Amino acid sequence: MDKQSGKDFERPQYKRLVRHMKKDDLLYIKSIDRLGRNYGEILEQWRVLTKEKGIDIVVLDMPLLDTRRGKDLMGTFLSDIVLQVLSFVAENERVNIRQRQKEGIAAAKARGVRFGRPPRPLPENFHSAYKRWKAKKITGTTAAKECGMALSTFRYRAAIYEKAKLL
Repeated sequence: MDKQSGKDFERPQYKRLVRHMKKDDLLYIKSIDRLGRNYGEILEQWRVLTKEKGIDIVVLDMPLLDTRRGKDLMGTFLSDIVLQVLSFVAENERVNIRQRQKEGIAAAKARGVRFGRPPRPLPENFHSAYKRWKAKKITGTTAAKECGMALSTFRYRAAIYEKAKLL
């Protein structure tokens, strides 16, 4: 069972499955988009599994994609067409998902939603350490240590602090 996105086939569980499968094994897939979401890679993996490894594949929600039957020229032709159409649909859905995600993030940002972990509150001694640092009485490293943060974090928070004071 894969718990990763089907955007590509660089999935540890999928690779493990392929390594363990041998000729005449049977692979059940719930839906073609569970195999992958990249048109070219789905077709390539299908070819590798069925032709190179000699595995039969059954796609549960699409009976036409059952390599156990229809091994004649017409059956292969029909399953190839269905596979291509469904692979296209799977990749197209991934593109649509990414686009909707992008639009949703943009809309949330426009509403002022902040992403990520909320910043920690400034330590109580930040103001005094900041003032002494600005007056060049202590170094940035010393100020950061007094506040219990990394120098880069201290500088980042100091820049935000300066902007907040100007507003």
